[in-house]
Amino acid sequence: MDHAPHDTPIPTLADVARLANVSTATVSRCLNSPDQVVGETRKRVLKAVADLGYAPNFGAKTLAAKQTNTFGAIIPTMENAVFARGIQAFQEELGRHGKTLLIASSAYQEALEEEQIRALAARGADGLLLIGYHRDKAIYDFLRRRSVPCLVAWSYDPDQEQPSIGFDNKSAMADLARLVIQQGHRKIACISAPIVSNDRARDRVEGIKLAMTEAGLDRDELLLIQTPYGIENGGTALREALASAPDTTAVMCVNDVLALGALRAAKEMGLQVPDDISITGFDDIEIAWLAEPALTTVHVPHREMGRRAASMLIQMVKQRERPESVKLETDIRLRRSLGPVP
Repeated sequence: MDHAPHDTPIPTLADVARLANVSTATVSRCLNSPDQVVGETRKRVLKAVADLGYAPNFGAKTLAAKQTNTFGAIIPTMENAVFARGIQAFQEELGRHGKTLLIASSAYQEALEEEQIRALAARGADGLLLIGYHRDKAIYDFLRRRSVPCLVAWSYDPDQEQPSIGFDNKSAMADLARLVIQQGHRKIACISAPIVSNDRARDRVEGIKLAMTEAGLDRDELLLIQTPYGIENGGTALREALASAPDTTAVMCVNDVLALGALRAAKEMGLQVPDDISITGFDDIEIAWLAEPALTTVHVPHREMGRRAASMLIQMVKQRERPESVKLETDIRLRRSLGPVP
């Protein structure tokens, strides 16, 4: 095959070293462990990399190191902000260690998530971040056989075999439900994601039922409306709840996205929040306190969780040991959408 006369050879590590006036070892260190190279030298190397358009040959590196410095994360959705802050912090921390993130979204579909896990493992991901525990045991066995460490986030359950960094969804929601009941509410509805394959939503619903039982209420009287996540779905679910139980005084949503939809629907129905009905969320995404009225919700330390998840996963890859699961604390942000029973 004829080469066009203007074809230039692909720049090598040695070319970068020559241009930056450093050794090839320094270039290599700068690209693989940036924190070990001092500022001025690093600047020179990175400028040479940019000027030459150098890209490391990951194929060769991977064969030599048996590692790709690539990590995978599979989140249930990119359609709302629930996972955005945590995954951003996860990526930033990986980047600080010279690692790359590949991300996929499963749209809350178990079969699709399994495909994505297998695909990321096949691409040589050194480790995987997964959200929640609910998946077929065969997938965990597959990752174990492939020696791909995986860390669960957004959940914490010390009884699970899989290490995790997250929070206790059940007790966090129980705390908020206790507050709702203290305000005199007895007729409570819950708007949730489908709970069959979502352990986080399931635990939050259980948390409400736990608080009801403690208060001497019949847990079976909790009106549960299940709907896929989405602002519009939250609104539809609120209308459905009030159509089937018009005496409902508090609606607890298992995330802020559903709660924002419920707030809007209440307004459209001519209801005053919280004078006529109280509405609560879970997550404390930014829009929660911009809502009108501002949303009472459970604050989740998303950024801390993402940052620490990256550190834990890097350690799991390095040391090949199962770490202790880490429990993070949540707290309640009491805002205007929760008031006393009318």
